[in-house]
Amino acid sequence: MKIKYFIFALILFFSIVLLPTIALAITTDNIPKTTNINTPTTSIELTEVPDMEYSKAVILEISEEIRNQNDGNHTERYQNFKVKILSGTEKGMKVNAKNLNSTSITNKIEHHNIGEKIVISKTYLIDGSINYNYVDTYRLPALIIIFIIFVLLVLIFGRLKGLGSLLGLLFSICVLGFFIVPQIAKGANPLIITIIGSLIIVGVSLYLAHGFNHRTNLSMLSTLLTLTISIGLATIFVHMATLFGMGSEDTFFLQTTQFDDINLQGLLLAGIIIGTLGVLDDITTAQTAIVGELRFANPDLNKHELNKRALVVGKEHISSLVNTLVLAYAGVSLPLFLLFSVYQNTPIWYTINSQFIAEEIVRTFVGSISLILAVPISTYIATHFLSKKDISKMHENKFHEHNH
Repeated sequence: MKIKYFIFALILFFSIVLLPTIALAITTDNIPKTTNINTPTTSIELTEVPDMEYSKAVILEISEEIRNQNDGNHTERYQNFKVKILSGTEKGMKVNAKNLNSTSITNKIEHHNIGEKIVISKTYLIDGSINYNYVDTYRLPALIIIFIIFVLLVLIFGRLKGLGSLLGLLFSICVLGFFIVPQIAKGANPLIITIIGSLIIVGVSLYLAHGFNHRTNLSMLSTLLTLTISIGLATIFVHMATLFGMGSEDTFFLQTTQFDDINLQGLLLAGIIIGTLGVLDDITTAQTAIVGELRFANPDLNKHELNKRALVVGKEHISSLVNTLVLAYAGVSLPLFLLFSVYQNTPIWYTINSQFIAEEIVRTFVGSISLILAVPISTYIATHFLSKKDISKMHENKFHEHNH
């Protein structure tokens, strides 16, 4: 028994002390400054950027405009809309808006209908003139309907726990939107801010979703241990693969704005950690619950047998989740894979070696390894620290709640 606690103490020490130390050491000492990489030679002053206002509008008329470019060798097509503004200070006004997004070398025009609601921008140019341009389709009503369906299904099938998970989701979004993103935008270290934000998210959302009980405490401990390991692994792997966080167009645009001095490698690590955290608590809470239910169903099982049976279920969980994680990342990067397939003469090793693909590979493997490690860690903790008394008490509380 003393050996088991000694091993547990070593895991705890390694997770909480050593791995964060390695992570912070690597990110502070070995990350190249991104301000000198692909940075434009001339900077754009914020005062030169024209003001822009966005409004909701409805299409009243549609016309097409054809322009000849390069002495008639190239034809570009544009759409012109006559719209009625539905929001803002100019509500009710009828203006002409150009659909600049409709231009295409293939002469394919976006399909829009009269009566369709769109988003337009009002731009004040330097010479004092005003331009109205089509920006995007107005799709908020559809998104609201989808969100309502999601909430109803969660509440119908999840009941009180479903409500708790929705509150946890809301809290997580608030932490991301009001703490992590603003702090990174101000120039704070993305990795440190994300670690702090992740600890806050785990500490609150886990209890909101699963209640205040000993089983949740153990799930919390398992999540923190595995999350700390994943932070260390992500940092080490990103450093080993010499990734600088510039594997997407988004990072390029960041470098051309006022966020040009953001640590892009730290931003990459932050994204990996947040993505891993999204699936990690599923493993830890599920494994802890499995151990609890097995112990309640058969109180005579010893710890070794209990750990063995719970790991059987955990292995099944691992095989499905790893596949899910890979497919999720592949789905997000599918347009990128199609783009690479166009260049069939390019060697496969060159494609895999590119930052675009390498970042996704590291992201997938860090998440998968973390999930794999979460199973034995959470199973071991639940097996050795979740007593029969705790399980009986939880089931009694559930019985009373059901009767009431």
